[in-house]
Amino acid sequence: DSVYQGNHGNACFLLPSAWQCCACFVLRVCPQDPCPLCDDAKQVLEPLRHRFVFEQVDISCPENRVWWDRYRWDIPVFHLNGRWVMKHRVDLDLLDRLLRDAETQHT
Repeated sequence: DSVYQGNHGNACFLLPSAWQCCACFVLRVCPQDPCPLCDDAKQVLEPLRHRFVFEQVDISCPENRVWWDRYRWDIPVFHLNGRWVMKHRVDLDLLDRLLRDAETQHT
């Protein structure tokens, strides 16, 4: 994986090395630091990481205030292609099903 450290403090964007095959599927996670649930979620996501671009948004940054206001009590929160899909814990079966649906629609 390559890591891009953005201009906004701790905002990192993590891209799988095979991002070309899955660039249309973006999973956004809104974590907070420290966050044991966020750390657990990132580990659980590993088996599917080759199928999506992983974008991590630091909700404590002033420019991400809308995410802080919306999700500060519900982290981590996961969006797939801009759509909310889950919070607190990763449901790997749900994410796999959503990715399969998106892959089918994309082809």
